[in-house]
Amino acid sequence: MKRLDKKDAPVNITQTEKFMSENDFIVSKTDTKGYITYCNQIFIDMSGYTKEELIGANHNLIRHPDMPAVAFNLAWDLIKKGQEFFGFVKNLKKDGGYYWVFAYITADYDSKGTVIGYSSFRRKPSRVAVETIAPVYKLLLDAEKKGGMEASGELLENFLAENKTSYNNLVINLQKS
Repeated sequence: MKRLDKKDAPVNITQTEKFMSENDFIVSKTDTKGYITYCNQIFIDMSGYTKEELIGANHNLIRHPDMPAVAFNLAWDLIKKGQEFFGFVKNLKKDGGYYWVFAYITADYDSKGTVIGYSSFRRKPSRVAVETIAPVYKLLLDAEKKGGMEASGELLENFLAENKTSYNNLVINLQKS
């Protein structure tokens, strides 16, 4: 079976949202290149893909076009520094719909301390958080389209400075709301 990646994602995007249940936890693991090595049943159910389609696929298959690249750049920067990432992510379903998650991503290490992959755990985000972050992501995406990743990153830094918060504090406080 062919490995799926971003170019295999649906092109007919809809406004159909699927909601996670309160007690749902999506779990997936990837290798160091972002190829899925494990996914739980809730991930399969939410994404609309089969387990066979997901295992070996690049995780960016479910990246929704409404997500600014700067969000993923921030995630990778933190993870590569050995830190954890928390964030709100709008994921793309196989049928063109979407679902929001509150994501936690961390590196997996072998016994020698070498990164061997990544684990991601996602749960239902607070509705207030989604309603707050979606317009921010739209601004970041618009900046990115006009001035690239640098413009989007600068806008994010300014937003955080104006709100006197760090990215992690913003995300954690939004999820608590």
